[in-house]
Amino acid sequence: MKDFFGKTAVVTGAASGIGRALSEKFARLGMNVVMADIESRSLARAERQIDADTLAVETDVSDADSVEHLAEESFDRFGPVHVLCNNAGVFVGGSMWDAPLEDYEWLMRVNVWGVIHGIRSFVPRMIAHGEPAHVVNTSSMAGLTSLPYAGIYHMTKHAVMGLSECLHHELRLADTRVHASVLCPELIATRIHQAERNRPDGLKGGTTAPGGKLAQELIDKAISEGVESGIPPARIADRVVDAIRDERFYILAEDAWRDTCNARLEDIREGRNPTLAPPAR
Repeated sequence: MKDFFGKTAVVTGAASGIGRALSEKFARLGMNVVMADIESRSLARAERQIDADTLAVETDVSDADSVEHLAEESFDRFGPVHVLCNNAGVFVGGSMWDAPLEDYEWLMRVNVWGVIHGIRSFVPRMIAHGEPAHVVNTSSMAGLTSLPYAGIYHMTKHAVMGLSECLHHELRLADTRVHASVLCPELIATRIHQAERNRPDGLKGGTTAPGGKLAQELIDKAISEGVESGIPPARIADRVVDAIRDERFYILAEDAWRDTCNARLEDIREGRNPTLAPPAR
């Protein structure tokens, strides 16, 4: 897909961070932009600040009906959707055996089921309209690596990676005009370390073992410091647009996370035990 002007993009998690940067980038390219987020006030504020033909739709990506409503609103307002960014995501840290079940369920609902719902509601329509189109699923460099005390997050992002790779193959085998990419950011200056603000009441609570609380505090501190010094979301938006233009699947980090990823790949090639190789700051 080379031409963006006059086309339509749908972005989930659009009220802040990478989602907002993607929305702003698509707007500058002359696209209609559908902005979806669970935070209605932040979403309305972000929409007002974007100079484009926009539509804001409050959306809970963990709910299939909510995402289907987003698709219906998008196609009713603008017609064919040409770019879909399944971007919404949340994070929680801690040791895997101490984490409450609510942590697992929350991250699975948003990080994995959010992408699944986006694919099921939008891709059939994108194939049917027959115009060049592109799906971008947000995984993470965590989807290509495995580090301690963030196992639930890694698990969900590995799932998005596998799902996206299979989507790429199926779109090609079906000879569609829809392409796919998987976005794997490093630490970005977003508010993902404050994701608890959007946690549903029914998935709050649970019991974290005493030993797990210290691990959770340590990883939360590390993530908080990491995102505060992370790269601007606008750079990720630039990478995404370049990948769409080039029909490139993997959208990878440009820093030491590549080394961590390569260490894991070498472990797999050699059949050796996993190497603990966190990215050097």
